[in-house]
Amino acid sequence: MLKILKHFKPYLFSILFIISLLVVQAFCDLALPDYMSDIVNIGIQQGGIANAVPDTIRKSEADRLTLFMSEENKKVFYDSYDLFVPGDVNQKDYVDYVKDYPLLSTEPLYILKPVGSDKINQLDQILAKPMIIVFAATDNRFGDLFGKSSSAPVTKEALDSFSNLPQEIRTGILNKIDEMLAPLSQSMITQSAIEYIKVEYKAIGIDTNKLQVKYLILSGLKMLGVALLSMTATIFVALTGTRVAAGLGRDLRSDVFKKVESFSSVEFDKFSTASLITRTTNDIQQVQIFTVMLLRIVFYAPILGFGGVLKVLSTRTNMGWVIAVSVFVIMSIVIIMFSIAIPKFRIVQKLVDKLNLVTRENLTGLMVIRAFNTQKHEEERFDKANMDLTKTNLFINRTMSLMMPLMMLLMNCVSLLIIWVGAHRVDSGAMQVGDIMAFISYAMQIIVSFLMISMVSIMLPRASVSAERIAEVLDVEPSIKDPETKKLFDPSLKGQVEFKDVSFRYPGADDCVLEDISFIVERGKTTAFIGSTGSGKSTLINLIPRFYDVTKGQVIVDGQDVREVSLKELRDKIGYIPQKGVLFSGTVKSNLLYGIDSGSIEKEDEEKILHKAAEISQALGFIQGMPEGFNAPVSQGGTNVSGGQKQRLSIARALVKNPEIYIFDDSFSALDYKTDSLLRKALKSELGDSTLIIVAQRISTIMDADQIIVLDKGRIAGSGTHKELLENCEVYREIASSQLSKEELAI
Repeated sequence: MLKILKHFKPYLFSILFIISLLVVQAFCDLALPDYMSDIVNIGIQQGGIANAVPDTIRKSEADRLTLFMSEENKKVFYDSYDLFVPGDVNQKDYVDYVKDYPLLSTEPLYILKPVGSDKINQLDQILAKPMIIVFAATDNRFGDLFGKSSSAPVTKEALDSFSNLPQEIRTGILNKIDEMLAPLSQSMITQSAIEYIKVEYKAIGIDTNKLQVKYLILSGLKMLGVALLSMTATIFVALTGTRVAAGLGRDLRSDVFKKVESFSSVEFDKFSTASLITRTTNDIQQVQIFTVMLLRIVFYAPILGFGGVLKVLSTRTNMGWVIAVSVFVIMSIVIIMFSIAIPKFRIVQKLVDKLNLVTRENLTGLMVIRAFNTQKHEEERFDKANMDLTKTNLFINRTMSLMMPLMMLLMNCVSLLIIWVGAHRVDSGAMQVGDIMAFISYAMQIIVSFLMISMVSIMLPRASVSAERIAEVLDVEPSIKDPETKKLFDPSLKGQVEFKDVSFRYPGADDCVLEDISFIVERGKTTAFIGSTGSGKSTLINLIPRFYDVTKGQVIVDGQDVREVSLKELRDKIGYIPQKGVLFSGTVKSNLLYGIDSGSIEKEDEEKILHKAAEISQALGFIQGMPEGFNAPVSQGGTNVSGGQKQRLSIARALVKNPEIYIFDDSFSALDYKTDSLLRKALKSELGDSTLIIVAQRISTIMDADQIIVLDKGRIAGSGTHKELLENCEVYREIASSQLSKEELAI
């Protein structure tokens, strides 16, 4: 996968944008449990009162609370509140406060100054315990501390007399109270103290129900806003991630196709056609799908998991061990699953190659299969390739299908464990209900983050294999490419081809296919090659357009070694007609114009050129016989025309190009003798200035050539005209005797 990271470079900005959105999404998702916890703890249980710091309190109650504070805490309290007395209109904001707190007109109140969150937290710790003491004492909860054994509550007057007790007794009472409150967490102490604030607010005339409803509505709106922000971020991540993955897939397909287009025959021998198709389609699709998952999940899951861990630690619930156990179990499951399934992933893509190969062979060889009645055999071949792939995929999918049930079981078990442990802590006053709910949410987020990484990791092995296969194609350096310094052709030698001591051996082969080949093809002359099957005829002419490079010697065109000139300029000089006519889907016209740049000729000249090329190639008759003429459709591979028609269209395509050198690689083999004869006469009369190189099996096709070169086992067995070779070359004489009558040989 690392080998194709450079292809992400054009999308770096988009990836950074996605990561920033994922941070926002994770922040929002991690904030939701806090809002839920606050709604439960503060909105429902505490009546919308967030802490034990009242906005206002009666002076009589404040004095009562300070009885149970240290001198230092008293100073903090008095510094944080302003005392307002009835009728003092000169005090700042007095009039406004009377409207908010009508009791101020008859009784002095302490009103909280604008302070920061740190001061609020400090006041919360200072006021909570005194509030519990006062509230509980007047409710007969701590009556025994004040020397009362009756069930009647302590009166406020008796409570006020606490300041008159000796210092030792007061200290003992406070220590005893601290011991009783020690097991409670600060949040539980605050929650208990809020009961006192509710009573105080009612006494002042504040509507506590309205406070609660207001808090719930505001918290709900905040929660909804955070959820909408998370949803928006998720949508943009999905859109941007999909665009990046689609763009990456497009770029990879383009790069692979361009690379394959630059391959010489040597590189094509390393990869099968089926494998190249699979790499360009299925493999790139696997990488594209993984890229979407990478951008949407792999980046998000660690942010969510790490943030969840921080949130769990900040809850101070002392239940982090539950998360640790859960993560350990998850990783154990993932490791076991992967150790079983990963080896199979590496086999899948090879099996896809095999299936594509068998399918392609069946489709391209359908006529032969039917002719030999081997449909049953081919069905068995396909079934075997199909079943091998199916069994491997089933094994992987069945193994991985256990992942989700196991993870869901784990999540439910973790929830039960948290509830069981948390219930005991709530009962003991160490936690609040909202804290348990938040902890469960964070635990689920942490587990889900690991689960997401695990699910993506399932795709990683196959995507990694696909990436390696794509990289194998992209990393191949073509053996045939333009030289760094390109030389120019000699215009005075236009159309001349020369072989100088040429030997050629296929890559990996031990023996040479061609050895010590030397000859010259003069401009405007026709040179033909003949020989038995496997003598090296096609290999020899493939060296001229540099489909292969010579092992030794030189191939010279227009005075320059073909390895020292531009490939485009070299191949522009050549009109190559293969033995097997290759046509492309489109029309007759589009196929004939295939070898020239669009727009290089005028519209009126185009018709003349096409007509002339078709006439010379003896294709005009059957083209005009089609209803659409030159606009007649040609199916993929030219399956709607005969073999002879394909060869004539291929010849016409080369004629439209009007090159200096024509190479006919046994391009007349599918023609009847009459058409062959007419075509050769037309070529001789119309292409007098061009160089013709012909490979043929029939003597009749080449007997009028200016030079005939006979190949035998990769060497030149003879060279000359037809008559000269009949007299001097035994190999040529044997070939001629097998094809011509004694009368024809005597001519």
